[in-house]
Amino acid sequence: MSEVKESIEVDVPVRTAYNQWTQFETFPLFMDGVRRVEQVDETLTHWVTNIGGVDREFDAEITEQVPDERIAWVSVGGETERSGVVTFHPIEPTRTEVTLRLAFDPDGLAETIANKFGFIDRQVTGDLHRFKKFVEERGTESGAWRGEV
Repeated sequence: MSEVKESIEVDVPVRTAYNQWTQFETFPLFMDGVRRVEQVDETLTHWVTNIGGVDREFDAEITEQVPDERIAWVSVGGETERSGVVTFHPIEPTRTEVTLRLAFDPDGLAETIANKFGFIDRQVTGDLHRFKKFVEERGTESGAWRGEV
């Protein structure tokens, strides 16, 4: 199992950062490898990705969601196990640290090579930087889901 952990500070309140992250269908706007995310219900999402040149489709179930603190998920029914958690920590009233942890089993030669040479780590770093730019330029979230799982 491979793991990636990256953090970034965003210049928005924790509520804004968290609320924006709950808008999964906006992920293609700032995550390069994500082509589409559909919110199926409160805890199930469907993903279409292209990471390292490898197309994947899978479902992910939200296993824990605590407003302004964390969202955790695990893939379901797919060929490769994936899981992750994103946490939100207020630094100041208008500044938040966002930490993203992903765990996955590289599947096939392309994913194994991409992982070995740090492509996945760089992709996650880039995605977080684009999230920062996205949410800071807007100044507010595009929506929110404040339920708990």
